[in-house]
Amino acid sequence: MSSPVQHRWDLSPAEAQALQQELRRRVVAEDDFGPVRFVAGVDNSYVPATATTCAGVVVLSWPELAVVERQVSRTPTTFPYVPGLLSFREAPGVLAAIALLRTEPDLFIFDGQGIAHMRGLGLASHLGLILDKPSIGCAKSKLVGQYTEPGPQQGDNSPLTYRGRVVGTVLRPATGRAALLFVSPGHRIGPQSAARFVRECCRGYVMPEPTRLAHALVTAARRASV
Repeated sequence: MSSPVQHRWDLSPAEAQALQQELRRRVVAEDDFGPVRFVAGVDNSYVPATATTCAGVVVLSWPELAVVERQVSRTPTTFPYVPGLLSFREAPGVLAAIALLRTEPDLFIFDGQGIAHMRGLGLASHLGLILDKPSIGCAKSKLVGQYTEPGPQQGDNSPLTYRGRVVGTVLRPATGRAALLFVSPGHRIGPQSAARFVRECCRGYVMPEPTRLAHALVTAARRASV
């Protein structure tokens, strides 16, 4: 069991990169979790008009995937947009939404990267460390790595490799769809288990149910605030 991580968020990009290099050594990219009763999907969106982050978290029962709880937060966004450092821009808002939960998730699925990141610390790994919870990165686009196109059927997959190491799985979420999911361990879960959980969350849409519902929640919250 790892110890939770705490740090300041008001860092410069150079300081943030240095912190990523330090924190990556604490990521556990292998199974380290117990029974899963609740899984949470997390998504967020930047609102330019108000310079805020709208973050949403949806908790579902496992394996039924019935919605148990929804929470939304809106927080100021101060960190600049820098590729590879998005967790420093997005995490404060996401943590604010998670702090509102009355139900404690056993597993988090983030709409973002895990260890499939140039410094091995995407949003899912970063927040997995902070929360000290099993976490999965489930992104809609590739940040790093090479892969072979998976087959056309839902659940077809292929390994995602980066610098000679398997860092995740490229998964077809729905039969006949061009969309792919780039699934990588965040923290306290291995590549095979991460892919299995996401695959079992797919219901014929281009996103797995936890992050699909979190995305819908954030979209509705943004529209309501305009």
